[in-house]
Amino acid sequence: MKKIGLGIILFLFCFCISVKASEITDIGNEQKKVEENILETFDFRDVNQVLRDILPKEKLDFRKTVCAIIKGDMKISVKLLEKLVSEKLLYEFRENKKTIVHILILAIIAAIFTNFSNVFQNKQIGEISFYVLYLLLITICLSTFQILIDAVGGNLEKLTAFMRVLGPLYFLAVAISTGSGTSIIFYNLLLFLIYIVELLILNFLLPLLHIYMVIRVLNNLSSEEYLSKFAELIEFIVTWTLKTLLAAIVGLNVIQGLISPAIDTLKRGVLTKSVEAIPAIGDALGGTAEIVLGTAVLVKNGIGVTGAVICIAICIVPLLQMFVMTFLYKLVSALIQPISDKRIVGCVSSMGEGCQILLRVIFTTGMLFFLTIAIVTATTT
Repeated sequence: MKKIGLGIILFLFCFCISVKASEITDIGNEQKKVEENILETFDFRDVNQVLRDILPKEKLDFRKTVCAIIKGDMKISVKLLEKLVSEKLLYEFRENKKTIVHILILAIIAAIFTNFSNVFQNKQIGEISFYVLYLLLITICLSTFQILIDAVGGNLEKLTAFMRVLGPLYFLAVAISTGSGTSIIFYNLLLFLIYIVELLILNFLLPLLHIYMVIRVLNNLSSEEYLSKFAELIEFIVTWTLKTLLAAIVGLNVIQGLISPAIDTLKRGVLTKSVEAIPAIGDALGGTAEIVLGTAVLVKNGIGVTGAVICIAICIVPLLQMFVMTFLYKLVSALIQPISDKRIVGCVSSMGEGCQILLRVIFTTGMLFFLTIAIVTATTT
């Protein structure tokens, strides 16, 4: 009898496990169906078109990337970032090698005219030769910096174009998973951020940086510093504008993230409890509602993470470009300092500082969009 009782207990235990496993399998299948149905409601064509324009070599499909991230597969994102980093570093060194070599040659020739001007009977010949070389150096530096500003502006326009098509898609997912109130508020905030980036950074700060570089190189034309304080004023304006913008946008996102999602979560909880209170079918409907809402949150987070990764991928290229340029110009200024005139060293060093400010502009702009997506994704759960 004891053996029979033990066998019955084991049978019931195995039966319960099999029933539980079948329920879990059914829930998993149901979740996949809900996930597919939710993804079908989104139109990814505009996002894919923008991605083909921004990253033509990658052939990135937004929906496939979202599905991979939902499943926990981050290999696509890691491979994309690795490829962009490796390709861009090599490309920047190749493209800027000629410019750096020309600057080194001009610095060495200018050092020769400066250090051996006593050989000439008339020292003005040495001075005139130095100024001719310095004007040639100014021309190279300003033209190179203008190319860099245009490249940074083009990349920031790509970033705003991507965020403009991502916004309706992502905040539709927010509306499905959390509520329309939160979605509308954060979507308006994103549109405001895009407007601020286009108005303030693209149309004000970048032209102001070009003026900053002109003042810096002209300040080194004379042995006396006549324009250094004006250059410091422009640098102060750019730096504090970026800091203020970052603090304001993050603060607005945090405040909205504390209030709006809580209201929508309360409404969703009341609706779920009301459904569960229906006799006979309330529990089943409540369980189905939980699966649908949970899957909607998962899809929303997948779209948000995918958007954040692509945002990083767009910004990583100009960031690497500015990092490489900053490093190269600071390296050249360190190499020529012992042999060349301080005005030549100051001109090359100014290029490095200008590239460093451009690096800060790109980083701040990317962080504005990245933190907006991250805060919305974290608070709307």
